[in-house]
Amino acid sequence: MSDIEVLDKQMNADIEDNAHRLHDTNHYLKLNDTGSFTAPTECLIPRKQNSHKTFNRMPSLANDELQSFRTCLSWMCVDQSTWLSACISWFVFVIFALIVPAFSHFYLACPTCDAHHHRPFDTVVQLSLSSVAALSFLCLSHFVRKYGLRRFLFLDKLVDQSDSVRHHYTSQFNKSLKILLAFVIPCFALESAYKIWWYASGATQIGFLGSTVLSDTIACTFELLSWLYRTLVFFLVCVLFRIICYLQLLRLKDFATAFEINSDVASVLMEHLSIRKHLRIISHRYRRFILGSLILITMSLFTSLLVSTRSNADMGPFRAGELLLCSITLVSGLMIILRSATKITHKAQAVTRLASKWHVCATIDSFTISETETPVGHTTHHPFSSVSPGHSDEDEAGSEEDDVDNTNFLPAYAYSSISFQKRQALVKYFENNKAGISVYGFMLDRSWLQLIFGVELSLTLWLLSKTVGIS
Repeated sequence: MSDIEVLDKQMNADIEDNAHRLHDTNHYLKLNDTGSFTAPTECLIPRKQNSHKTFNRMPSLANDELQSFRTCLSWMCVDQSTWLSACISWFVFVIFALIVPAFSHFYLACPTCDAHHHRPFDTVVQLSLSSVAALSFLCLSHFVRKYGLRRFLFLDKLVDQSDSVRHHYTSQFNKSLKILLAFVIPCFALESAYKIWWYASGATQIGFLGSTVLSDTIACTFELLSWLYRTLVFFLVCVLFRIICYLQLLRLKDFATAFEINSDVASVLMEHLSIRKHLRIISHRYRRFILGSLILITMSLFTSLLVSTRSNADMGPFRAGELLLCSITLVSGLMIILRSATKITHKAQAVTRLASKWHVCATIDSFTISETETPVGHTTHHPFSSVSPGHSDEDEAGSEEDDVDNTNFLPAYAYSSISFQKRQALVKYFENNKAGISVYGFMLDRSWLQLIFGVELSLTLWLLSKTVGIS
């Protein structure tokens, strides 16, 4: 083949290529009436029709790790995964959180009974339990309907975590039902003993079913189911918050090990940004429930304080025992929330101290190496070996030491290849970007826990001293 034929084929190929390009250009440019080209009105990349972010519920398998948990939610009648289950859930809520307490207060309070059977504090008890149960039910319904159980519990994020985090979180998740029952069963047992005694001793004689015994049995059963339902829903939301915070605690402990290996600053920063993002998500989802629970429970305790300090108030265990049990139940759930929030906030802020210690150890070790002209890769001598804590000090420290905030020195290989400027920038980032659980901008740390716990405990102990004489 001659050079002229080769050149001719190349020109033909260029002409075809230009023709295709012109065709593609004409596809997007249109000729108007004036003879000029105009751009198309439609966008090449379609805009989003809705600026609000929407969440698609993840599909669940029949035999996944949430099977037992969904079964528990179904038995508690709070499962809203389907339209039918949602209708049943709302029906049960209206019956046991609204109708039964109202019927118990207006028809079974027995204002004309003797001193032992009269219930003057039933209004405070019913309003406190129903309001907290309504808040818990509405928040739980919103969580399950919008995110689904898997996304709400961050189970979809476990694939990116280490084996240790997945194992411990799965183990803690499987024990969540036991933790829930550990709080509910003692309260329900005391309430059952009180209700059975109240009905068995003939406090009410309303035979609305023709038989007094049958009427009392049904009324007692419905009242106990109402108490059980309201406390279960409240403690369920509290325990779910505890489980979610426990996952972030595991991530923080796993994140702390990054300072003990020769990690890159960029990888450490990306992991911390991911943890901060999840903590903000948890704070945003639970802020209404935390604030609402704190307000409702505090109002309940203050109302109990006001009604118990009246001049004619009889605070005996038979008349005010149910009020005391209600207060202890609500304060226990509130302490679960506050303890979980403050614990994860403390761990998240302890990362700053760990990074500062990491930076100090690296800086001092680098100066020691430059002064003694020892090679960087030395492993036979460590500048902190003479001042490292002994076994006796470790025994005395006890449970004060943890995986994040401890007094152990870091090995030299953990920072041998990271420059001073990068370490300093990372420490400054940790100092100016505090992580933790917040409620509308207020970080729930130990100072807030001490304040809230002091107020709630003082009110509860006052009520306890007025009821059973414990001060």
